[in-house]
Amino acid sequence: MVPVAPSAPAAPVRPAPPVLTIAADHSYAARLTAADREAADPAWFPERWTLDGPEPYAVPLPLDQPETADSDVLPLSDGRVLIRRLVADRHAFSLLYPTGPGTGELPLGSLVCTDLTLLPPTPDGMSAYALVPGERSTGIWLVAGGAFGPEQVADVPGHCSGGAWLDREGRLLALDRQLHGGGPVKAVAVDLGRCGEVTPLLQIAPGSDDRLLLADPDSGLLLIRSDAPGHERLGWGVLGSCLPVRFPECLRPADVTVTPIAVQPGQMLMPESCAVALRLDGAAGSWVGLWRPSGRRLHQYAAPEGWLTGAGFWSREGALHLPYAQPGAPCALAVLEAPPEAGAGSGAWAEAEGGEAHDPATNGTQPSAAAGAPGVCRPVPLGQAPLTGSAAAG
Repeated sequence: MVPVAPSAPAAPVRPAPPVLTIAADHSYAARLTAADREAADPAWFPERWTLDGPEPYAVPLPLDQPETADSDVLPLSDGRVLIRRLVADRHAFSLLYPTGPGTGELPLGSLVCTDLTLLPPTPDGMSAYALVPGERSTGIWLVAGGAFGPEQVADVPGHCSGGAWLDREGRLLALDRQLHGGGPVKAVAVDLGRCGEVTPLLQIAPGSDDRLLLADPDSGLLLIRSDAPGHERLGWGVLGSCLPVRFPECLRPADVTVTPIAVQPGQMLMPESCAVALRLDGAAGSWVGLWRPSGRRLHQYAAPEGWLTGAGFWSREGALHLPYAQPGAPCALAVLEAPPEAGAGSGAWAEAEGGEAHDPATNGTQPSAAAGAPGVCRPVPLGQAPLTGSAAAG
């Protein structure tokens, strides 16, 4: 029997899927690609990238029929790739894996609902969750890693979006929630180990929209977007800290949209030392920003040609890896060293020329480092966190 989720009154517009989804341990990545993207009706198929070997390489995972462009793919840490397909009124889930010259498929079941959004890869790398909006609440469903197909594990009152894991066990999940009937959007923490118990996470100002964009379990660093300063700003805070949320001036360059994409792991209880990678979007296109809370400076660099925009991960040692694909290098990583913590030093692409923002760069590759197994910083909700303006450090 196919589970049926309570339906919302109208399906919201589904956000565009990321170009490349990277597993939490950076071992694999997956994307939909096409043999000929210039074709009027390209044939799409999943592609898995292996990132933790001496060199990155891609494995195509096509089946007898091509996929549709609105399917989602998500890598697991054992090398299998979860795919979500919309089939009539059902969201169907399968695991794909290479089998010699072909592709194997393990169906996991399907879920009947109006809309569904996969959450980011889980820290354990062996399960996958999805958000299913209802009329007055949002269901959290385990769609891979369960015993009997998709199963609902929590129901959170209100409309929820976003999604960031707050611990290394995959138990604490942060969601951006708006209660039924309207009101501000506030980030909340959902404890999946306690049947979806909800606690406040961000309460910067009573009427502000406070969204959590990224969270690092090792250091407790939070990247936040809030309109508490009077208009939407990018800021940072710390899980379990009584210090105020800060909104650095350097993170709002003129006519540029700034979006965090990755935080350096392994910086135990040192949030101000974490290197943060940012996607910068402006009239000239997209490029890369590097920043540390302690540095008070946004370093800007040209993106590698063919960057799978918005995808990237850090090594524990402070090297940023950006996946790219270009003629002659269909699966590659460009590497950028983080600038010094408190200086004006400038990083450089490995084996690359350039480095100035917007300038074309010749791209080099370097083996990617596998992430270790850091400890856990258990979060404490940021209840009624005070607001610090642009004059704050950071």
